[in-house]
Amino acid sequence: MTTFSPLPAPRARQQMTTRVFHDDTFYDSFEWLREKEKSEVIDYLTAENEYCEKVTAQQQPLRQTIFDEIKGRTLETDLSVPTRKGNWWYFSRTVEGQQYPLMCRVPAVREGSVEERFTPPLVESNQQLEGEETLLDCNAFAADLPFFSLGSFEPSLDGELLTFGVDDAGDERYTQYFKNLNTGEISSDRLEDIFAGAFLTADATYLIYSLVDDSWRPYEIRAHKINSSDEDIVLFKEPDQGMWLEANLSEDRTHVVLTSFSSEFTEVRLVPTDNLRTTPMVVIPRTERVQYSVEPIIIAGQQYLIMVHDFEAINSEIVLSPMPTGLGFSDLRQQWIKVMPHRDDVRVEGVSFSSRHLVVTARQDTTVKVFLASLDALAQLKVTDSPAGLTFTEPAGFTEEIYTTGVLSTSVDSPIVRINYTSWVTPTRIFDYFPEQESLILRRETPLLGGFDSEDYLAYRMWAPARDGKMIPLSVVHRADLDKSRENPVLQYGYGSYEVSVDPYFSIPRLSLLDRGVIFVVAHIRGGGELGRSWYQDGKKLQKKNTFFDFVDATEFLGQLDWVDAQRIAIHGGSAGGLLIGATLNLAPEKYCAAIADVPFVDALTTILDPNLPLSALEWEEWGNPIEDPEVYSYMKSYTPYENIRQATYPPIVAVTSLNDTRVFYVEPAKWVAKLRETISPDSPTPLLKIEMDGGHGGGSGRYTQWKETAWIYAFALTYLLDQDGWNESN
Repeated sequence: MTTFSPLPAPRARQQMTTRVFHDDTFYDSFEWLREKEKSEVIDYLTAENEYCEKVTAQQQPLRQTIFDEIKGRTLETDLSVPTRKGNWWYFSRTVEGQQYPLMCRVPAVREGSVEERFTPPLVESNQQLEGEETLLDCNAFAADLPFFSLGSFEPSLDGELLTFGVDDAGDERYTQYFKNLNTGEISSDRLEDIFAGAFLTADATYLIYSLVDDSWRPYEIRAHKINSSDEDIVLFKEPDQGMWLEANLSEDRTHVVLTSFSSEFTEVRLVPTDNLRTTPMVVIPRTERVQYSVEPIIIAGQQYLIMVHDFEAINSEIVLSPMPTGLGFSDLRQQWIKVMPHRDDVRVEGVSFSSRHLVVTARQDTTVKVFLASLDALAQLKVTDSPAGLTFTEPAGFTEEIYTTGVLSTSVDSPIVRINYTSWVTPTRIFDYFPEQESLILRRETPLLGGFDSEDYLAYRMWAPARDGKMIPLSVVHRADLDKSRENPVLQYGYGSYEVSVDPYFSIPRLSLLDRGVIFVVAHIRGGGELGRSWYQDGKKLQKKNTFFDFVDATEFLGQLDWVDAQRIAIHGGSAGGLLIGATLNLAPEKYCAAIADVPFVDALTTILDPNLPLSALEWEEWGNPIEDPEVYSYMKSYTPYENIRQATYPPIVAVTSLNDTRVFYVEPAKWVAKLRETISPDSPTPLLKIEMDGGHGGGSGRYTQWKETAWIYAFALTYLLDQDGWNESN
């Protein structure tokens, strides 16, 4: 296999700048690449793209083959399971050859049994239902746009108004539109440059939306009276640069819930929807440093809160709390009643309501599960105050070793709970669960073309020892007929930050790896949330290196298996997982045959040292504050990828990024690739930079575009995993 490019790579000129903190001076030759508005920078990025394409040209046939495989397995005229809201069923269709969906609805049955009223209509490809309406043709709307991403899409409860957001640049700034569903007209009233997640009040009089500041932090929540010239109401403005502000409508639609939060604590405010000018009521002040969420609920005519909190409960517990009017935190604690007491082996993740049940999602033994208890039992608990809390049940029927379940939707108007189920080898299934009847009804399984059989694949858990004695859970996926009498290649994936868990999910593109004999492994390293809150805390701030050590130790474990080829292990990660890839390469470049870093956070220290850059101040709760704390500065500098590149032989590397990414600026991978070329041993393959000039943090828009991007990445990995020729030497 050729290990270097015969073509001269673009050379970024060096312009020395210095960064001085805590008596430490860091010299940076490539910071000038941050000047996005300059033609020199755009010309350089364009040259990098051209170079990347030329030297990987031999991979094009494999890319096309993988794209064709993805396309050939996907039902292109696919559709969603209708969801009921008010007197309508809402759903989406995709049409063969079109990038984006059609958003549709049909009238719902209003009479009959519960089963009759809440059984969604059977939607079939290329066949319209009686009374079907297309509310938004995303293809037509996106026709003249360079990028299209649909943000919040919400019809009003009465079915007369639709609001939807559109990002047309990939920068996650949305234009919010309003459409009259009686006349089909889109109103001239619209909001520009707002953040994702806007929603209607129950009466559809107001749109609640967020604004972001110059550092891309949502900091202000407003209420806009639709089709009115009234000045928007500022519900709350969050002054702390280290706090993210979000809003949602309470499950019972009585309050706007305003949540200021970091990764360590929360402050929730409640505003009644019938008087949005009311001063928001604080539930627990941030000074108590409690992480919590709340949902208002009425029991016997009196309003309470269902609260998930972590006070003296690291994995969180659920309590029934009085409204905090006039109560301090100590008094509040004295009066709350435990609904689901804390457990060391269960991490509570959220609550919602159906018309008759409290619905909880919680993680147990790495797996997200759904638990239910009746609201009648909750009312009775208020009387008995049993320290054991409620008795929760789980829907029966989920039997795989590792899988993911989650609540897709609940409503206080409906007795059913919609649940999604998936695993590494099981296409997504959508169920409606009727708790009263303990009936779990399959509504849809993601269809695959070409004779897919889940029995042809295996997924199971293994445990890798970390250097400090911890055991790292691994998800291992491969074909059932994998020949374990010989060594096989591995693509190892990881993330390991922000308590984000990489839960089992089915992927059509991944089959193109598995069918070529590749073993897909996810290392559930510290910094993620797979084993509860402590697993996360042991991989953040001054424990962050555990994340990288765990990933390398997982590789070491895999390489010692008789059926794994230690010389053919490639690694892949994105965003904070891209930081993981960069740090891992600096620790042990010799262990890997290739590395893919998507939108990688590889210049993290430079970013976090500048509070004016997007999200920098928010990152202090995750990584520490290197501006004020010299220990944090020194610790971060010892692992961040850009500062720790060394003169060693590195494997083939590609950094994939987007010009308009607002989360991880393109400049981080651009600088990283430039410095890699200047620093690593000359016998290393030339690192590559692939940049989407119209995309955002998730790359380009449209399903076909995303399939092509995935095919590109997998072809790059397979080139080295299968020991093929990686470079085009004919140029």
